[in-house]
Amino acid sequence: MRKIAVLTDSACDIPVELQEKYGIDILPFTITLDGVSYVERKDFTFDEYYQMLREAKGTPSTAHITAMQFCDQFCKYLDEGYTDVLYVSINSTGSATHDAAVMAVDLLAEERPGHELRIHIVDSHTYSFIYGWPVCEAARLLRNGAELEYVMDMLNDRFSRAEVVLSAFSLKVMKKSGRVSAAAAFAGELLGLRPIISLIDGKSKVEAKVRGDAAVPGALIKYVRSRVDNIDEDFEYMIACTDIPAVDDLIKQCKKEFGHGPLHVFKLGAAVASNTGPDTIAITYLGRPRR
Repeated sequence: MRKIAVLTDSACDIPVELQEKYGIDILPFTITLDGVSYVERKDFTFDEYYQMLREAKGTPSTAHITAMQFCDQFCKYLDEGYTDVLYVSINSTGSATHDAAVMAVDLLAEERPGHELRIHIVDSHTYSFIYGWPVCEAARLLRNGAELEYVMDMLNDRFSRAEVVLSAFSLKVMKKSGRVSAAAAFAGELLGLRPIISLIDGKSKVEAKVRGDAAVPGALIKYVRSRVDNIDEDFEYMIACTDIPAVDDLIKQCKKEFGHGPLHVFKLGAAVASNTGPDTIAITYLGRPRR
């Protein structure tokens, strides 16, 4: 009988209560801010990190999870009698973590010659709870007896359709990281312009710019409608946010426009907020299949 471990990384932003409920293992990223290194999900809460970002003088950096860390985790699964491990990774084009997990498969063969642990690696092509929630679904299905192959097909289908549209109310972090040019950030702050940014298959693109905070929720909703063929009672969407009041207005407008509330409202973790900044809201949803 197969004994399957479910593993992911801390960019998944799975709340602790869901991690414990579904028995999911999460390897943490290390975040360095103003010369001090922190372990995500251990050294600060989400809200504490947002404040740290607002007060920081420098640009945060995120160290990928190493092949040795993965190998150590795989060895632990062997010692505990697991036959399979399903690892769902952060977007492979945005982090070396996915490749490190692949390298760890070879390391494990050297560390434990002849081992029989089957390692299944799925690239989410995205970030945050957009892949964290499907991981929870995968763990639930496996616990209820679903075949691993069926679960992996479900994950790949969701990730082939997962999309995000977001807006940052402050461009400080994006400017420091180079994701928004200094000139664009200056003009945005000066004129009160807010970027509407899509994130599809790990690639970001500024889709529009709106003037003022109040215009952001409507612009996010407009973009979602342009990407989804049929919005009905079965349409699933989630709202991502940091600790800013704008999220309440976004929830209200989404309920009105989509006819029902979000599946989840979740906070962005440190690995993600280090790139978007501490003043961000987003809608995540399933669009048209792309692969």
